[in-house]
Amino acid sequence: MMKKLVLAVCVGVFCLFNIHAQKIAEVSLTLQDGNVIKGMSLFNDVELQTDYGKLVIPIANISNVAIGIGKDNASISQVVPLLKLLNTSQNEETRKSAYNDLVKVGPKALYTIEQFLSDPKNSGGAEYSGTYTIDGAVTEIRSQANLSDDTPYLDVLTIDNHFTMGGIYTFGKLDVKTEYGTLSIPKEKIKSMDISVWSPPSNGEFSFRLQANKHISGNQNGGWLKTGIHLKTGQSFQISATGEVILASLSNGKYKPDGTYAPGNGAGTTGEEPEYTTGTGVTPVYGQVVYKIGEATNEPSKAGKKFSGSAKQSGMLYLSIYETVYNPANTGSYIVKVQAVAK
Repeated sequence: MMKKLVLAVCVGVFCLFNIHAQKIAEVSLTLQDGNVIKGMSLFNDVELQTDYGKLVIPIANISNVAIGIGKDNASISQVVPLLKLLNTSQNEETRKSAYNDLVKVGPKALYTIEQFLSDPKNSGGAEYSGTYTIDGAVTEIRSQANLSDDTPYLDVLTIDNHFTMGGIYTFGKLDVKTEYGTLSIPKEKIKSMDISVWSPPSNGEFSFRLQANKHISGNQNGGWLKTGIHLKTGQSFQISATGEVILASLSNGKYKPDGTYAPGNGAGTTGEEPEYTTGTGVTPVYGQVVYKIGEATNEPSKAGKKFSGSAKQSGMLYLSIYETVYNPANTGSYIVKVQAVAK
């Protein structure tokens, strides 16, 4: 198993940002090689080129970007002649040279290769059973770049923690400020990135959707929703929640935000409503809305359907549905509203 390198957030980074046109965001980058880099970065609103035109999406509404392979038309003139050689030549040395040159082009050649192979006029090439084939080059390119067979060509954005949109998000690199300094990460090295825009304390109300098929506290990959709300020690905040989820991990029981439930088959009565106590010393009940402040905090605190309290420490507010076992077959969602009182 590949060991992951995690770079922590630079605590004092905020004094370095003073650009009004851009938004401060906490980012967690998963690289193509499996390493993880965490820190702070600056973002403009995202211009996403789609098949239906260009969309401008506020960066504050984007929670995740999965980086696609891309459609690099600039490489066509370089790639197509190599493909024609591999499709027609019977000479082993000629094929070997074309094969090696194609692999050197890397992932940006993949879209052109797919288009070439799907064109009927390129079918029925020379019969060849050796090593230097187009399919072999594709396999080697994907292997060298750690790309799975289902990696999309488009970049896929998750919007409002719920909707997805595919297109081309053009940027050359991302500058990430960590406690070890600023790192410039090229786009092609990034597999995905979680984004949480810094929201200064305010009296406003924020609304979030907790999805039962993702935001489960026992889910080690994205189980906690980052609200982007940064609380200060002693700052008052309120949480309220509505909705219903069905937890396949608990025999398809139907759960409410306060943890009350009904058996999955509809029999029996609703479970007893738990006390709305909070704090890390009280164990939450299954299906209940929970929160934590700061990513490093491991112990969830009860929120339920209605909570009012103050932050015990400074940090970002995270939300989740309490369950120790994660099952992606869960369905339903809670709508959670958060109010933070400016301190």
